[in-house]
Amino acid sequence: MNVVDSSAWLEYLAGTKNGELFSKQIENTDKLVVPVITIHEVFKKILTESNEENALKIAAHMRLGKVIEVNLSISLEAAKFGKQLKLPMADALIYATARQYDCTIWTQDEHFKGLDGVRYFPKK
Repeated sequence: MNVVDSSAWLEYLAGTKNGELFSKQIENTDKLVVPVITIHEVFKKILTESNEENALKIAAHMRLGKVIEVNLSISLEAAKFGKQLKLPMADALIYATARQYDCTIWTQDEHFKGLDGVRYFPKK
């Protein structure tokens, strides 16, 4: 199972060379877990840079994977990861979701670099 971080989704949606690195995981929706915080981050970015119609289309595409809501268990684990690993809240929630669902995180966000279960690709 795979979690694709917001930064990787945005690269994929922009059609960049780095985005190609994440296409297999995004397009294999049967093995895609989507933390709801990722939908929030991507929706907000697209809404800011484009319009609500495009942002809603992308959110609908993201929902093809298994969307995971923030629950108490994920929230508490995220708080622990945030403290231990010095992760910002959204990244801690993504990391906690991935750990709870035994997923690999695909990202280019440096906050995740070197963490267990993460495939990190530096932004070019």
